[in-house]
Amino acid sequence: MAVSPTFTPTPPTPEPVPEHATLLAWYRVHREALSRAQKPSRGTPAYSRLVNRPVARRVAAAAHVVGLSPNAATVFGALLTGTALALLVVNEPSLELGLSVSALLALGYVMDSVDGQLARLRGGGSVSGEWLDHTLDCVKTCAFHLAVLVSLFRFPPVESEAALVLPMVFLVVDMTTYFGIILVPYLRRRAPLAAAAEPRREHPLRTWLVLPNDYGTFCWVFVLLAWPQVFLGGYAALLAANAAFLLLACAKWWRELRLLDVLGA
Repeated sequence: MAVSPTFTPTPPTPEPVPEHATLLAWYRVHREALSRAQKPSRGTPAYSRLVNRPVARRVAAAAHVVGLSPNAATVFGALLTGTALALLVVNEPSLELGLSVSALLALGYVMDSVDGQLARLRGGGSVSGEWLDHTLDCVKTCAFHLAVLVSLFRFPPVESEAALVLPMVFLVVDMTTYFGIILVPYLRRRAPLAAAAEPRREHPLRTWLVLPNDYGTFCWVFVLLAWPQVFLGGYAALLAANAAFLLLACAKWWRELRLLDVLGA
């Protein structure tokens, strides 16, 4: 589960709309404006790129018509996620629970993208809004694995208590990843030659290879709650993949920052 660093593209310029335009006309204008002011897709996993962002763009266009603020979208997304995790903790695993948890988490993920889209429609985000977004993302990352831990404790899918170690380790992996994704871009900006490096061309398969690192994958893995042992296996597989990604990312970040140290000296 990874969070992209803040990016503020040029605010979109809406097309002229007749004075007495319908709400549908305004929706179309906002949707087209957002389509011209999206984050770069480079490095974005497949679910976020092909599903979450396009859906969020449409929701944001409709939300802007009715006057929803970016901060309200952030809080609404957090409430959806919190409801999903509360259901996970309280109820015994089943197909109905898995579908409910996954749907609520996926909707919360949509709203997590909607807040940024709304900020762009309003001409740019705010410092307080950015703080709220990242703070709730941090809380979500912690609560996510703690909820899985409580669920595994209350409704053990296997006899061994070793299964409880998985969400503990996953929490450490995710929080370290989150910290790195937030900190490394800040350190790059401090280096005077950081902007001089040309980014490599992205391999077309990369967006699919990093799918286990996509929060959307986390959302829908809970469908497997109908088969608790299968869910545990899927959760463990995501842990292994994300731990491997973190090791590779840390090695890359270290080499990059050491090179910036050398160039800066």
